[in-house]
Amino acid sequence: MSQAPALLRACQVTKRYPGTLALDAVDFEVRRGEVHVLIGENGAGKSTLVKLLAGVEQPTQGCLESDGHPITLGSTRDAAAAGIGMIYQELSLFPNLSVVENIFMARERTRGGVIDRKAENQVARSLMKKLEQDIDVATLVGDLPLGCQQIVEICRALARNVRVLLMDEPTSALSPSEIEVLFRVIRELKAAGVGIVYISHKLEELMEIGDRVTVLRDGRLVESAAIADVDVSWIIDRMTGRRWAPPEEHQERTGHEEVLRVEHLSVPGRVHDVSLSVCAGELVGVYGLMGAGRTELFEALAGSRAVATGAILLSGRRIDHLPVRARISQGLALVPEDRQAAGLIPTFTLGRNMTLASLGAHSRHGLMSNTDEAASVARMIAQLRIKTTGPDQPITSLSGGNQQKAVISKYLLTKPRVLLMDEPSRGVDVGARAEIFEIARKLAADGVAIVFASSDLHEVLTLADRVVVMAGGRLSASYSRGELSEQHLMAAACAKPESLHVNAQ
Repeated sequence: MSQAPALLRACQVTKRYPGTLALDAVDFEVRRGEVHVLIGENGAGKSTLVKLLAGVEQPTQGCLESDGHPITLGSTRDAAAAGIGMIYQELSLFPNLSVVENIFMARERTRGGVIDRKAENQVARSLMKKLEQDIDVATLVGDLPLGCQQIVEICRALARNVRVLLMDEPTSALSPSEIEVLFRVIRELKAAGVGIVYISHKLEELMEIGDRVTVLRDGRLVESAAIADVDVSWIIDRMTGRRWAPPEEHQERTGHEEVLRVEHLSVPGRVHDVSLSVCAGELVGVYGLMGAGRTELFEALAGSRAVATGAILLSGRRIDHLPVRARISQGLALVPEDRQAAGLIPTFTLGRNMTLASLGAHSRHGLMSNTDEAASVARMIAQLRIKTTGPDQPITSLSGGNQQKAVISKYLLTKPRVLLMDEPSRGVDVGARAEIFEIARKLAADGVAIVFASSDLHEVLTLADRVVVMAGGRLSASYSRGELSEQHLMAAACAKPESLHVNAQ
């Protein structure tokens, strides 16, 4: 008995950009009622392929088929008409519009030629209930934290009657409990016959939710297989083209010279009475679920969020009165969680983005030294292994992971004494994640204090010398390396911290 045609198929698709071959004669298909995992290192061509399937881009060569028949997707509107929905890695929301307006943007529910707000609100609230969220659908999206915006993006896709759902890093800003809910929804969609293309760098996640896996490397198809027939090491071997080895055992560092002290810091409605001390050469993890207050704490330390009470001291000097730029010059820098909104200027090149925060270090007598700037950019490209055609490449044409490396490079060039990193591996593949970890370890070995926020248990357990846990805007626990365990961290992250006053020294 012959198998039914694929819901959606790419046949020998090639995509060329000026100076870049993003995809090279790739075959790919998604079948009814399956999750087809698409995996590869940053720059492998994953996002380019799903953009072709979503009508965002068109192939240079090759064609697409739907149910065995040729199909042309000249736009996202064509893809929507064909029953293809997309959840993007980089959120495509309108911050000045409400949640419900974003969910129904360009496909409003109407009655008698007028937008039916009552029907839209009802559907939006039912989607939030399905995802077990209590987000008010009348809230402006720009007022929501990144994780909640990710939920809105998912609701936007689910509101369509899709046959094929393309999901590019859908869990990158979600907590473990929210990921469990999303996986339940995915299984329901599978049972209804929807075909799902799923991109993620979280390999354990792929093994749990996937039915089939396809690996891309340097724009080419490496291999496809059933998930039941492979393991994590098989995937990594084919992603990287080299034999996978487990990460090196953690070497704990203990700092002696205090470089950062936070005393009774509060941010209205977000952070409550946080005290924290970090020594030079320490790697301190800040763990917590979405809404715990980690991002707000980091923004307050960096100067981009107003503080109600408390003090911030850098090497014994108070800096809480200083603006962001002055704090950077004093040696405190923040790699933000949302690289698109807060880390990059999309109209600038890779090189110009990398040197934005360190212009003074690359100028002489008030004039930029092109030679010094070029040398710094070249060093960072090599050190962080940024996959690029050169410093003049537009930043938006890089993969998400390479954009993240560019943001990290920007703040490394400021030569920080304290480097805050908010979800540093968000949207970064396993190879690049290991490289970022190695950079963090080298910086710590050189005496830089690293404080990183993460909702990834494995990341915290792998990298941190010490972990503080936040819940409800407060510190709920503090653990030394020897005390760390998944059970302890999760219990503290889910605690009701109203009565807790943890001093994380």
